[in-house]
Amino acid sequence: MARWGTASLGIQRKIALHIRGYDQPLIVPLGECLHIGRTDLMTGEAPEIALDQYGATALGVSRRHAALLLQDDALKVVDLGSVNATFINGQKLLPHQPRILRDGDELRLGKMVIRVQFI
Repeated sequence: MARWGTASLGIQRKIALHIRGYDQPLIVPLGECLHIGRTDLMTGEAPEIALDQYGATALGVSRRHAALLLQDDALKVVDLGSVNATFINGQKLLPHQPRILRDGDELRLGKMVIRVQFI
């Protein structure tokens, strides 16, 4: 069982994204690279983790905002040059520089706040 702050993923290789203002978490099976953002209404192209139903546009989430990467048995997040930035626990990420994501971290995409839980 993962504990607060651990970088070790659970056996199931899934995470729960607890989006502020919503009761039910978004359960995400992890892959090598998952893009996070919102659907492009012009092309219909959507990222693997689409946040449209959570008010992504109004909260400043870019179409291709960030990515979750599985590298060296750790989960990392990288900002993809988004307009409104990506933050971990209040610290702004530099674009295209992966950072380790730990169980319990608060991820902010623009103004959307998400608590990450390893399951």
